[in-house]
Amino acid sequence: MQQENNKVSREGALVKNTFILSLGTVLPKLATFVTLPILTGEYMQKAEFGLYDVIMVLASLILPATTLQIQTAAFRFLCDRREESYEQKKIITNIYAFAVPVSLISLVVVFFFLWEFSYTLRLWICAYFLADILANVARQITRGLANNLDYSISAIISAIGKMVFTIIGVYFLHMGLDGAVIALFMASASSFCYLFFKTRIYRSIDLTLLSRETLKMLLHYSWPMVPNGMSMWVMKVSDRFVIQFSMLGSVGNGLYAAATKIPQLLQLAHMTFALAWQENAIIYNKDKDIAKYYSEMFKTMYNLMSGFLGGLLAIAPFLFELLIKNKDYYEAFPQVPILFLGMFFYSMSAYLGGIYVAYNATMSIGITTIVAAVINLTTDILLINQIGLYAASISTLVSYMILFLFRLFDIRRYVKMKYDYVQIILVFMIILIECWLCLQQNILALGFNFVIGISAFFVLNFPLVKVIFKKCKAMIRKLFKRKKAAGK
Repeated sequence: MQQENNKVSREGALVKNTFILSLGTVLPKLATFVTLPILTGEYMQKAEFGLYDVIMVLASLILPATTLQIQTAAFRFLCDRREESYEQKKIITNIYAFAVPVSLISLVVVFFFLWEFSYTLRLWICAYFLADILANVARQITRGLANNLDYSISAIISAIGKMVFTIIGVYFLHMGLDGAVIALFMASASSFCYLFFKTRIYRSIDLTLLSRETLKMLLHYSWPMVPNGMSMWVMKVSDRFVIQFSMLGSVGNGLYAAATKIPQLLQLAHMTFALAWQENAIIYNKDKDIAKYYSEMFKTMYNLMSGFLGGLLAIAPFLFELLIKNKDYYEAFPQVPILFLGMFFYSMSAYLGGIYVAYNATMSIGITTIVAAVINLTTDILLINQIGLYAASISTLVSYMILFLFRLFDIRRYVKMKYDYVQIILVFMIILIECWLCLQQNILALGFNFVIGISAFFVLNFPLVKVIFKKCKAMIRKLFKRKKAAGK
């Protein structure tokens, strides 16, 4: 009976957190689409937009390198100490005592490194980097303290702030790159201020709690995540550098950029689930039936992502034509199914990464990701002059697939998970058939693919669809009852 109650509690927490955290993942993505026309329009030059993109990439590199990913330790250890106020204060104090001075010193170096920019722009860039670092630390602390709603609200504030300040700075005030960077700073600073004061993080900072042992514990956990973060960046960005410096050049990069747009929808589906799952993996990792729970969740995740992938493959040709208006990019479409498969394996390996985090096995996360990054870059370089653009998409697929397969078996060192290999292979075979049909340029194949894709989604996720249907039905009934009561 206790085991059954635990199961209900775990599933309830997962559904609730998935819904709350999805607000903080979906809206920021939408903000990017809203601001893109302004950033690429007549109010910013192409060179300025290129520099803007470089600044964004630098931000994704500086955060893990500067802080040694100590913010990931905030989430991990606070999850275990949600009922221990003193220990929470100790962790939060030591995290800020490390992150703030180290970030300031690093940003002084960055300021002089960016000597080609104007003095004012360099100040705003460094201010944005600092605000971004502080906001990310605050978010991980907030998640660790189970304030998921505030976490999502802070992400929404950042997204809205980015849209509003970009419109004001770039569109109305014509400030170009300076206006765009100021908008990034204002968005991150607003997000940080909301969390810092709304969740009263400032009350947890007590310099008398500084402890070398606590800091050592936090950094021992977090520093292996630095090569993991850098390696993930390599896997995502190295393709573009290899293409740029090959015979394909900027034209090839444009085609590849277009090809990556649709597969990012699968990543969005994964992100809405991943944050909530990571929390569950940590909180319940001491349950007696945890191996069974992880195994069931693996099957659920595999079916969910396979179902989404099947549905997206079925409509991919139509989405590509809808979102990519310029026909010059249509030759990039054959890369789409390959990149979809790569994103699928990335999502599944990220699921397994959540279990590594639950067992503090951050070294395993770092090593597996580094190996995958080396495979990605090596495959890219070896094949780029032989098969052209296919080298980038195939290297992405191969690296993520190897990452997934290695983690699939390596994770059993920590928890004895069981897999339904027959189901895994059969579902994957259906996905491969869909990929082949997706590439066929005739109505019959596309129609057949559409039927398979939609059917696959509903069959694989029937229990989930059933639950959603019941909840919608209950909500409609409540609505009718309220209207009926109001009529009386």
